[in-house]
This record gives sequence, structure tokens and C-alpha cells, in this order.
Amino acid sequence: MTKPLALTLGEPAGIGPDITIKAWLRRHELKLPPFYLLGDSDLLDKRARALDVEVRLAEVTAQEAIAAFADALPVVSTGAPATAAPGRPDGNSANAAITSIRQAVGDVIAGRASAVVTNPIAKSVLYSAGFNHPGHTEFLAELAGSGGRAPQPVMMLWSPALAVVPVTIHLALREAIANLTTEQIVSTSRIVAQSLRARFGIAQPRLAISGLNPHAGEDGSLGTEDQTIVAPAVQALRDEGIDARGPLPADTMFHAAARATYDCAICMYHDQALIPIKTLAFDDAVNVTLGLPFIRTSPDHGTAFDIAGTGRASPASLIAALRLAERMAEIPSR
Repeated sequence: MTKPLALTLGEPAGIGPDITIKAWLRRHELKLPPFYLLGDSDLLDKRARALDVEVRLAEVTAQEAIAAFADALPVVSTGAPATAAPGRPDGNSANAAITSIRQAVGDVIAGRASAVVTNPIAKSVLYSAGFNHPGHTEFLAELAGSGGRAPQPVMMLWSPALAVVPVTIHLALREAIANLTTEQIVSTSRIVAQSLRARFGIAQPRLAISGLNPHAGEDGSLGTEDQTIVAPAVQALRDEGIDARGPLPADTMFHAAARATYDCAICMYHDQALIPIKTLAFDDAVNVTLGLPFIRTSPDHGTAFDIAGTGRASPASLIAALRLAERMAEIPSR
């Protein structure tokens, strides 16, 4: 890689520092792409001592990160102190996390990094500090749209076994059903198809569109939404030349033979998408934000306050996120 990956600090009291250190320690064994952490080197030093591991840290600029990576964990200072103890967010946590995200996006937009990889954040901590976004995805979209209209962000959960996209995300099920529209399914699926071509190198993406109701509505006997909302979206996508099938019964979409027939499953609500992928690929699933003018991946897990600083956190999902970001950055965008 000619440019490193920009890795955000995430919630300082969570397992982000732990898995960052663990991933870097395995850099040679796993041939990981060069990355640098945007944050506070003092926090990392304290966390390394809590984990009882030896880590050489190097405070660098983004441009110096690749040269430093082999011998030291590169840290680009954000100037925002992170003082939280493991498992105990403090008054600096929210600002440290937000500043890291802002700077990572700025580095990618300025061409200093090839992609953004984000460590987990604690939404409750950010909300208490006045953060007014549902989560990472929406905040990244706002940063990407600085000076203009923010793009529509689309959350994909990707693994070698399965890729899924929920059309509605962090909504109560009643609200998700009420908010589901044909236009939303079409716009989401359109972004997925374009991203699979441009970022994943799939020339003709195949989309499997789930139904909303059991058995995709049983011809209207179990709800009419599949006939009135989902089916028109599938037809509109096909009219645009996108290989889309559905509405399909969600209970038969995720066994091995079914998964072999599509590149991504478009699901109508959060759990319909996340239950199958977390069952099949809990340790190596990656959260990817599509629809942004830059690449963003993230581990598919939370801050795990209960095990922060104990050494029990697995870096597997972060390692998968780093590798996927590298893969996406190396595919010529088209």
C-alpha cells in the first residue's frame, strides 16, 4: 500500500485500545496492512501495561506511519486527551472519540490515508456529551457532506460467508415497518450494487431482496407490504438493469445453497440482516459503510467495557476490518 489506513481510537474506556495493540503485535505474522491510530499515546502506553505486553509507540505524522509501522505502533496525536480507565468512561471520552473520527476522515479526504477503520464507540457516552447522531454511520455521512448535501449512508455487514444490508437500521420494529418504502429499498439497493462493482470488483452484482413478512407475505394473506412495497422495488431495480430477486422468504435465504446464488442480501430491518451474519461469522464479520466518498470499515462488535484491559478481547474482527479496507482500497474504483 502506498498510503496507510487511518484507525480511530473509538471509546477510550472500551476494548479499542486493546485490540489495536493486539492487531499490531501480529502485524508480521498476519502480514497486516500499515495503519496508524489517531489518539493519545499515553492512553495506549497505560493500556499496554494493563495488558502486560511490550509495545513500542511512535508519535508520527500520517505520512510517516508506513515507515514506522514495522518497528512501532504509529500514533498520530489528535491533541485530545484520553484519560479513561478500562471500563470507565470519563469526561474526556466523548471528545477523544469524536476528534479521532473527524481527523481520520480529514486524513482520507486530504489523501494522507487510504481508508478509515473505526474502533467501537459508546453511543450513550457520546449522547451525554451532546452528540446528535444515531451512530458512526450518520456522523460519517455528515463529515463526508461538508459544504454540500450529505450522501445516503448504507450499512453493510460483510464476511466471506455472507454480506447483508438492512434497509431500516436502528429503529424499533414497529417504526421500521412504518418507515419502509419502495423508494428506500431502491435507493439502498442501488448504492449496494454500485459499491459491489466499484469497491468489491463484482462486475454484475446479484442482490437477494428479502420479504418483510413471514413467507414473504404468502400472497397477501400474511400482510400486504411485500406486494405493495417490496415487489415494486424489485421490479424497479430490474428495470434499471440490476440483478435483483425477491421478495424472498427470509427463513430460507441464508442456508449455504441459497447464499451461493447472490452477492448480498438486502433485508428489511436490522435483526433480519444481523442475526444470520452474526450466527455465521460472529468473529470475522466487518461493518462497512457504503455510499460515502471514502472507504470505511469497522469491527462488528461493541466496546465490551466488561473485558476492557483484561486481555480477553479478540482482535479478529478488527483484523478482518483492516484487511477488507486494504482490499477495497486496492481495487480500482469504477
